[in-house]
Amino acid sequence: MRIKQLIFGLLIAVSLNGIAQNSPKEVLFTIDQKPYYTDEFSRIYKKNLDLVKDESQKDLDQYLALFIGYKLKVNRAYKLGLQNNVQYQNELKTYRTQLANNYVNDTKVTQALIEEAYNRLQKEVKASHILITLDENATPADTLVAYKKAVEVREKALKGADFGELAVQYSQDPSAKENKGDLGYFSAFRMIYPFETAAYNTPVGQISKIARTRFGYHIIKVEDIRQNRGQITVAHIMILNPKPEEANQDESKNTIQDIYKKLQQGENFEELAKQFSEDKSSASKGGLLNKFGSGELSSEEFENMAFSLVDKNQISKPFQSQFGWHIIKLIEKHPIKTLEEMKSELDSKIGKDDRSKLITASLTEKLKKKYPYKRDEKEFSAVSKLVTNDFYESKMVLTDEAKKDKNTLLTINNDRKIPGSEFLSYVEKQQKAGSTIKPVAKLVDNIYDKFFNEQLNTYYNDNLEKEFPEFANVMEEYRDGLLLFDLMEKEIWERSKTDTTGLKNFYETQKNEHLWKNRLDVVVASSTKMEVIKKAQAMLKKNAEPQAIKDKLNTDKVVEVMINSGVFEEGSDSIPKSTKFAVGVSDIVKEGEYYFVTKVNKVLPKGIKTFEECKGKLINDYQQYLEQGWVDDLKKEFKVEVNQDVFKKIKKELHP
Repeated sequence: MRIKQLIFGLLIAVSLNGIAQNSPKEVLFTIDQKPYYTDEFSRIYKKNLDLVKDESQKDLDQYLALFIGYKLKVNRAYKLGLQNNVQYQNELKTYRTQLANNYVNDTKVTQALIEEAYNRLQKEVKASHILITLDENATPADTLVAYKKAVEVREKALKGADFGELAVQYSQDPSAKENKGDLGYFSAFRMIYPFETAAYNTPVGQISKIARTRFGYHIIKVEDIRQNRGQITVAHIMILNPKPEEANQDESKNTIQDIYKKLQQGENFEELAKQFSEDKSSASKGGLLNKFGSGELSSEEFENMAFSLVDKNQISKPFQSQFGWHIIKLIEKHPIKTLEEMKSELDSKIGKDDRSKLITASLTEKLKKKYPYKRDEKEFSAVSKLVTNDFYESKMVLTDEAKKDKNTLLTINNDRKIPGSEFLSYVEKQQKAGSTIKPVAKLVDNIYDKFFNEQLNTYYNDNLEKEFPEFANVMEEYRDGLLLFDLMEKEIWERSKTDTTGLKNFYETQKNEHLWKNRLDVVVASSTKMEVIKKAQAMLKKNAEPQAIKDKLNTDKVVEVMINSGVFEEGSDSIPKSTKFAVGVSDIVKEGEYYFVTKVNKVLPKGIKTFEECKGKLINDYQQYLEQGWVDDLKKEFKVEVNQDVFKKIKKELHP
């Protein structure tokens, strides 16, 4: 995608700012009688004025020529039918979806949710809970039974009954029998949103109001609230706890103590982790773990020990968790970022979280006020009768007659008419969700509400180009830009790579532009130590090979000398500045902290590069050559007429 965006460059840099125009649009020029207007030309010129480096491109006559050339290429792409390419259509659709995200959100609600989430992220809540499970689509009778049970259990907790024991006795969370409902510490986005809200709104030591989530009813007790510790990156060495049947129960502890002694003796943590750690997922990486925050690991002991480390590279004493014995090394602490730094990340998380339903609901309510809509009650009654109890067993199948029903069920904004068959197809697909709402009439009402909301949002999305001129402008630019990329690839880039004869003929006309500077076939030795470079110099004088010099002067642990050999042009950073263009071994020179000695094998004079030596640059130049001739050909293929009077007027407006 980045490569394609480069093609838009001058003429189609995507921006949503500075679009508004004050003057009415007029026809600036036509291509085969298709009009192109002053507002587009002016808008794009202004938008890119500060981006261009070539002053000639700021000249309006030059810019008009570029703009016409651009539009000629787009016309050529349409003439070839490139707009019908499936890959092009899919890419354009994907881009439109991404761009539309800026318009299908309620910005005020989103901003409020971002700020709420950021404020909550400053704290970590330690809580326990009791869950009374309930299906999202439970019947009113089942809902009442579950709610009464939740009220009963909450009353017991409020009267002082042990919360952990209540969790063991009543909670339908499978883990409650083991952890007595204890969830440990968590922060924003770690729990489902309604649960998170109830927890953050409950003071320490108190019991929450009953909270409803898609899992059922929750009763929450907040045990503690502390400052968020942020995230942390550590490495660890782990020796697994011994199995109960193993004879020596102290072996793991003794092993970790021996490793700790090695660390105290100065041995390398990463090497010891690779050699001894029994956490196979991290041992090969020197024990390095992905960064984590509170509540993200299965061991609270491990998290607490990790966060207790203060200094970078600090190593903990051995300690035991439910998994084994550990030694932790602190790599880096990651404190919470500022709101501005986290804004994009929080926006993304909200979009994937239950919070997003609030944004969608808010926008839907606005759309209900924005667009007039009407349901045909006669048609709704007719289609409702076709939904039967077969729905609950996923056996509902539409008849051919129902599929062909063209009668209008819903009208939006007087121009979008949705037939009853479309709603019935929607109902048929909803069988997979397994809704249990009864009776059928209530089920149909529930599904229709969802259908209506989706249709309303779809209508709004489909009409963004009409609603927002800036959206339409950007989409038009991107649509043409993608076509231009495909066209350039087809008619210029591929040709420049495959037309060997044309490329070689072009080389013959251009080869004097592709020249080598003076070059050296040279071996360069460098070291920070004078005594080492002297030895290297002596070996070079005896015609020793570069590898032999490195083998002689370097060891497994210490690299004393580096060797660089090859053919380098005059002025290359790979050779010392003082290098003489003469065959032989040089004197030792010092540049910066390094001593250098060179052995020049050959001096290669200036000369013309061969076809192969300059092929990369040649292809690029050939592409530009082909494109220049191509625009001239397009002017012959299409008839261009410029309205000079209008152009004079727009020149005065842009350069008063």
